[in-house]
Amino acid sequence: MSRPLPQPQPTYRFLDVQVLRTERLSRSLLRVVFGGPGLGAVVSGGRDQRLKLFLPQAGQDAPVLPDVLDAGWYARWRALDPAVRGIMRTYTVRDVRRDPDELDIDFALHGDLGPASRWACAAAPGDRVALLAPVVTDNGGVDFRPPEGTDWVLLCADETAVPAVAGILEWLPAGTPVRAWISVADAADRVEFPTKCEAEVSWLTRPSSLAEAVAACALPAGRAYAWLAGEASLVREVRRHLVGPRAFPRPAVTFTGYWRAGTTEDALLSESA
Repeated sequence: MSRPLPQPQPTYRFLDVQVLRTERLSRSLLRVVFGGPGLGAVVSGGRDQRLKLFLPQAGQDAPVLPDVLDAGWYARWRALDPAVRGIMRTYTVRDVRRDPDELDIDFALHGDLGPASRWACAAAPGDRVALLAPVVTDNGGVDFRPPEGTDWVLLCADETAVPAVAGILEWLPAGTPVRAWISVADAADRVEFPTKCEAEVSWLTRPSSLAEAVAACALPAGRAYAWLAGEASLVREVRRHLVGPRAFPRPAVTFTGYWRAGTTEDALLSESA
């Protein structure tokens, strides 16, 4: 008798969680700590681990999601009224802790105060949200993957990617040489990065250019791996410099546009429909 094939296990799970507390980390960075049933199953691959956060619309106690949350959830979520459905955003898992089970997300508070910034600024204990969070370590939600034989790491980011930079610097083995450039709107946006790396971090206040700062510096010898994240045009400019004048091999550069100036994430979702 043939045996049924084992079914693949989901790598992410929907969870209803609530705010436990908040902590201001800098002028523009706010940590929100979440708790709730099911968080004990959540794991993080470290580095720039992603999850989906669903926020309630104004006047709602909790975000509205499809009735069935299986593999087809996204199409059903898209089919809901945009003025009613939960507001979906992508964030970095800053930390997961046990005893008690808690999860941290650090919010970059944009000057335009979009829906996520507005929610985070007003977040209070007991406020309800939903997460689509990883429950296995190898979950496809990590982009920072330096190949075997990497000699040193280059990081470039703006304030929206500061939580991911912090996670990367905590994850890298002790003594790893790192050169990092981070663009922020104000000197008060700077934070400390706990790390065992040999990290040299340069903070730039706009309008100083990340690409120009990288171009002006002598880089270490050896096999490099670059990770770039933040506003899309900023990321593209730095990548062009690295794979052009610096002659970085394209596979050695990981780049992600976390946001696009002048465009909301809802508009980007509509473009990809």
